[in-house]
Amino acid sequence: MGYDVSFHPISPEEMREWYFTPLSWVQQGQEEKVLALAAQHGMEDFYAEKYLDTLRVGAGTEPDELFDKSHGFYIAVIQGFFRDYYYTRGSAFSFLVEEKPEYARYFTPWAQVTPTAFPNPAENQIIENYCSGVYLSPKQVTQLLRDLEQDPKVLEDLEGLWSNGQLAVLKKALTAAAELGVGLLEATEVVEPNPIRPNESTSYSNLYHCDRDGVHLYIDTVSTQLADVIGKSEEQA
Repeated sequence: MGYDVSFHPISPEEMREWYFTPLSWVQQGQEEKVLALAAQHGMEDFYAEKYLDTLRVGAGTEPDELFDKSHGFYIAVIQGFFRDYYYTRGSAFSFLVEEKPEYARYFTPWAQVTPTAFPNPAENQIIENYCSGVYLSPKQVTQLLRDLEQDPKVLEDLEGLWSNGQLAVLKKALTAAAELGVGLLEATEVVEPNPIRPNESTSYSNLYHCDRDGVHLYIDTVSTQLADVIGKSEEQA
C-alpha cells in the first residue's frame, strides 16, 4: 500500500495538554498562550508558528468532519513538534486489524481517549491519506511488546506486515513509548519522505524529529527496485 505511516508516542494527558486545551485557547482568541506553551518546551519559533497554524485548522473543524481526518491527524502532527516519531512505508495496525480482527484487543477507540465528547464521527483506523489510525494506550503498548517477545504467533503476524527490516522500526517506536510511559498513535502522511531526493522530503510536523531508520529502509527499497528495473531494461535492449 502506498501509505507513508508514522507512529507517534503520546499519552492521553499529553493530547489534552498539547492539543485539546490549546485548541480551546485558539477558539477563545488566546493564541499567545499557545506560543508560551511552545516556548516552555523549547520549540523554535518556526515550529511554534506551525504548531499554532495546526491548532487554527483544528479550531475550524466542522462537527460532521471525521475525527480521524481532522483532530486525530492534527494530534499526530503536533506530537512531532514535541518529540520524535517513527516511520514505516505502507505498514500499519489499521491494515493488520482488517485482516486479523483479534488485534483490536491492543487498540483504544477515540471515545475513550478524548477529554470531552466530540460530535465528529470516528472510524478509529486509517481510511485514506492524511488520517490518524489506531491508538494503543500505554498499557496496550507494554502488552504488545511483551507479546512480541513471548508469543510466536504475534511475532509472525507482525513480521508478515512489517517486512524487510521494518519490524525493528515498529519495535523502536513501541519501546520509546513504553520507556516514556505513553501510548502510540499511528497516522498517514504526517511525513512524506522523498526516496529519490531525500532533501525534498516534507512533513506537516517537525521533519527533524522523524526517526531516520524507517526512512533509510524505504530509500534502500526504492533504490533496489530502480536497479532491478534498469537491469531488466538493459537486458532487453
